[in-house]
Amino acid sequence: MTRTDGRSYDALRPVTIETGVQRNPEGSVVYRCGGTTVLIAASVSEGVPDWMRDTGRGWLTAEYAMHPRANPERKRRDRQKGRIDGRSSEIQRLIGRALRAALDFEKLGERMITVDCDVLDADGGTRTASITGGMVALAIALDRLRATGLVQKGVLREPLAAISVGLLHERPMLDLCYTEDRDADVDLNVVGTPNGAVVEVQGTAEGSPILREKLDQMIDLALAALPALAAEQNRTLSALGIDIDRLLP
Repeated sequence: MTRTDGRSYDALRPVTIETGVQRNPEGSVVYRCGGTTVLIAASVSEGVPDWMRDTGRGWLTAEYAMHPRANPERKRRDRQKGRIDGRSSEIQRLIGRALRAALDFEKLGERMITVDCDVLDADGGTRTASITGGMVALAIALDRLRATGLVQKGVLREPLAAISVGLLHERPMLDLCYTEDRDADVDLNVVGTPNGAVVEVQGTAEGSPILREKLDQMIDLALAALPALAAEQNRTLSALGIDIDRLLP
């Protein structure tokens, strides 16, 4: 099967990560993969929600939004509708769960990290781009805390990344663009670590059920791509003089 952009079934879209795009957040990046672009900011604040106060543990939460012209047709902003739509709410919960898995909250202390993900251009994979880019913004923010003595080694359990994979015409396809995602019989979003550990698999069969064998093939394809994404993350951090090993146990 020939893909619209000429990639092989197991090829990632080109990835670029631009850092330092905002002055105020402790960590900020613009993450691009193919036609998808996400602005991501990791902000640190002292204190935690009331339900976590005096536990000695920190917290991370995420927010996700689409720019009105991220898609071909303009979409109204959520605030004009008076509520966050169900899709945005689902996605920001996924981003928060994924990035919380990377942190040791006891070592973070009673402070809160908020990861804001704003999609500037959407061509599929916006939630996985938010997670993979969010990991970079988070690491930059943590390194700033480490440099001032507020957190110690081990605050980051293990880096992670995420990628989409779909089943088109009975064949697994990696890193779906919008048209592939639209036409897929099954699409998954897989979050995991470079060493092959799974954090979360989110997905559904859009029509008829699929065999376990096909599901396993899709997950294997996604996990095999994560080391390449981790290498891009590490290159970006290294260019800033950040050694991620200083954050790991």
